[in-house]
Amino acid sequence: MEKKAKKMISLAVLAFLAACDSGRNANSNDVAVVDDEALRGSAADFIANAGDRVFFAFDKSNVSQEAEATLLRQAEWLKKHETRKVLIEGHCDERGTREYNLGLGERRADAAARFLIDHGISGDRVRTISYGKDRPIAAQGTPEEIYRMNRVTISVIEN
Repeated sequence: MEKKAKKMISLAVLAFLAACDSGRNANSNDVAVVDDEALRGSAADFIANAGDRVFFAFDKSNVSQEAEATLLRQAEWLKKHETRKVLIEGHCDERGTREYNLGLGERRADAAARFLIDHGISGDRVRTISYGKDRPIAAQGTPEEIYRMNRVTISVIEN
């Protein structure tokens, strides 16, 4: 029973971390380690061990050094889990027109996808979509915190 209880606690903690991930510090490189065999290769494993978010400067789509570190972890995770695919969502803050931000979100998602492909991930395993400013990630905090958290790509593991 003790082993089963530990597994349930591990699942609960990972579910909590995944649910709370949108509140992560934009500068955080902290990752957890999933050591439960049942969770390896899961979306929660990806979030905990690779990180799912890459942040961008205002009106920029170039990959920063900090973003490179996250994308390298994502590429390594995807190499270990060769059957998994990833959808990269491009997001923007609320400033600018809807059309401009859809284009900027697309450029951000494409930059992240190119990085993964350039680091050994097959292009048929990577899809992109832009939500521009239509699906804000953060809604609470100071205006600058909200802007910063919404200038992001989110990598979502697909089945």
